[in-house]
This record gives sequence, C-alpha cells and structure tokens, in this order.
Amino acid sequence: MKSNYLTSVSFSEFNLNPHLNAALTEAGFNYCTEIQQLALPLMLEGKDIAAQSQTGTGKTAAFLLGLYQYLLNNPIAEKPAAENKSAKKPTELRALILAPTRELAIQIHKDALQLGSNTELSTALAYGGTGYESQRKAIEAGADILIGTPGRIIDYFKQGVFSLRNIQVVVLDEADRMFDLGFINDIRYLLRRMPEPEQRLNLLFSATLSHRVMELAYEHMNNPTGLKTESDQIAADKVVQRVFHPASDEKIPLLLGLMQTLQPQRSIVFVNTKRVAERVQAYLVGNSVNAEVLSGDVRQNKRQRLITDLADGSLNTLIATDVAARGLHIEGVTHVFNFDLPQNAEDYVHRIGRTARAGASGEAISFACEEYVFSLPEIEELLGQEIPASQVTDELLIKPLAPAKIQRNNVKPRSGPNKRSRNSRPRKPRPASAKSG
Repeated sequence: MKSNYLTSVSFSEFNLNPHLNAALTEAGFNYCTEIQQLALPLMLEGKDIAAQSQTGTGKTAAFLLGLYQYLLNNPIAEKPAAENKSAKKPTELRALILAPTRELAIQIHKDALQLGSNTELSTALAYGGTGYESQRKAIEAGADILIGTPGRIIDYFKQGVFSLRNIQVVVLDEADRMFDLGFINDIRYLLRRMPEPEQRLNLLFSATLSHRVMELAYEHMNNPTGLKTESDQIAADKVVQRVFHPASDEKIPLLLGLMQTLQPQRSIVFVNTKRVAERVQAYLVGNSVNAEVLSGDVRQNKRQRLITDLADGSLNTLIATDVAARGLHIEGVTHVFNFDLPQNAEDYVHRIGRTARAGASGEAISFACEEYVFSLPEIEELLGQEIPASQVTDELLIKPLAPAKIQRNNVKPRSGPNKRSRNSRPRKPRPASAKSG
C-alpha cells in the first residue's frame, strides 16, 4: 500500500539493475517519491542534475540508485596482471559522495549499504572527530565508493590514501550548507582533481538551490538539468508552523507550558549557542523533562548515542545547535521548537525539516523574541508566506522550578601533550643580558 507522500510510479517501471531491484524489494520500497520520479529517468540516461526537494522526501535514495546504476552499467576494465604486481598504489575510487556534516555522511553510508547490499561494490566512510586510523584502513582495503565530509577526505587524499583520477560519479549533498560551513574551496579542490565533467556523472541535491550553488553546478558539472518538486512551499507541506512573540524572560516558561500542553513524544529544541542550550537543558531537566544537549563539541560517540536514544524513544527531547539541523533522519519527531530563531533563513527550513519526514505530519513552533525577531521577515520571504502567529497567554506560561545542576563532561579534550588553559600564554624568553652567569 502506498503512503500519501509517494507517487503512483513504481520502481519496477525503470530499467534498474536486478541487484538494485532486489534491494528495493527487501527494504519494502515499491513506489517513488516525487523527487525520485523526476530524477531517476535523467540519471539513468547519464545526465547531470541539480535537484531541489523538500527535506525528508527521498533525495538520498534517489542519488544512490542513480550512482549504483551508473557504476554497474560502466565497469572499469581489469588491469594487466603485470601491472597488478607493482607496489601498492592508492585506492582507485569510482564514486565520491560529499556531505557537510558527520551525521549526514553516516546516514548516507547506512542507506548505501542497504541499497548496494546485493552488488559487489564496496563503500567506505570518512569523517572527522573519531576513527582516523580505522577509516584510513577501510579505504586502503579497497573502496569503490567513498562517503564523507570534505576535511577528512582531503586529509586522506593529500596523503595518497586514494586517487580521484578514475572517478565516474560525484555527488554533492546539501550543497548550500557546504557554502554556509566554508567548505566550498575544499569542494572545488577535489572536483579539479577528477576527470573532466563530461567524463563523469555529476549529481547535486539540496533542500534549497541558491544562485551561488547553481554557479558551482554550472562551473563543475556537464550542463546539469535543474529539478524542483511541484510543491510551491519550500518547507514540507505537512509541517504545521506557528510563531509566538514572547519576551526574553518568558521563553523558558513558554517552552515548559507548551511541552506540558502538547506532550510531544519526540522533539528537538533548536538554539543558537551552546550556552543557551545548556541553560535550556538545566531548566527542562529541573522540571522533569528528559533532555540532552547536542552541540559541536560533544564527542562523536556521545553524538551517535544521543541520536540513537532519540530515535528509539529512550530520550524525549534533544536540544541542538545548528550542527544537528542537517542530516538527521529520525522517524517520529513530532515537534520542532525554535527556542531561538535562526539568523539564516535557510537554516529555518532545515531545522523544521527534522519533523514531518517521509509523509508524516509534525509541528514547528518558533519563538520570535526581541533578540531574534529581526530574522522573521527574511524567513517568511524565503517561505513565500507568513507564519501564523499565536498569542502568549497566562495559561501557557508555567513558573519553572529551579534549574538542575548538570555535570558537563562531554567536551572533547584539547590535543597535544602540553595542555594550557585558554588564557595562559607562553612565557617570553629573558634577554641574554639578564641571564645569570
């Protein structure tokens, strides 16, 4: 039975490799989403695409199917035996998938293993923060497809761990976020070391396609076809949006009141800084709300545990900075709270896209306080609509109990043998004339 976010187009209507059809059947995927229906015919013809689609509508499966089909249709000829006896050479990658965040890279890798399970194509994963040697060894063992973040991938490339000279497919996911995070020079560095755009399949997917992203596409892709889903709204159709205008000192009481009223089963609270995240957590925990913080300096193993805990229901509320706004695919997030309005309108779209995924419905509630209300016009301009306003009532304002005292021990340690405090400075050498004889 089809869900209401799917089209009537079946995957069986495409001439996909039997191994891919088998994987789709095993995963229970029968019908395409809109972006898959639009993108697959072009990719199967070997055409480059730059696609915009609402988050959570199947972009990852779309480009993975196109990538696998292309590699299976275009095998690389075996090298002569004499050449194989030479000294070990860098792993010859066939495909590279670049993502802006660790979480997104991990999710893409998980989906790639599922869709490529019946093929003999191998995948490897590379991202910063953990697993430096294990990731390197996995690539050196031989990988057809490398998925990861630009910084770690460039690190391995410069060491000669792998080669890009035989790349057949390159995928840029969330390209607009690549710009936001300052990765664009890294992206260009890698693209310029691959075969010419005409000699490879180039796929660019994102929830938003800005002018700068399209400029990148036309510079490094082979006449890409621009794709957009038919929805007029940039935000997912099934996200119910509303905005409150509280005073700054009303935000904690209002958040507690909404949580008590709505009883969200699984929610994400977005803030703009780690300091505010820790303050919000202290109040939520002090008022019997199970909440944890996900920010940029949380250790990678704890980051993954928090995401897993939210997904399996052992954690009710995740308080996150924008490091978590992209790439998190967690089923059943019912509510997103923008405790702070983001200062970038596109970040708003990606934040609220954490709910109402895969055809589900969800609610996004934003607080436009005096500090961040100035972001609201830009957000509404991007959405092409006004966000309905709700009134802050006395019934919604709960007097909070005292904040909990929470042990903070999840920060990454400083590197290097001689750790100094942030304010310490190296001593200046004494002048020679002052030294004792």
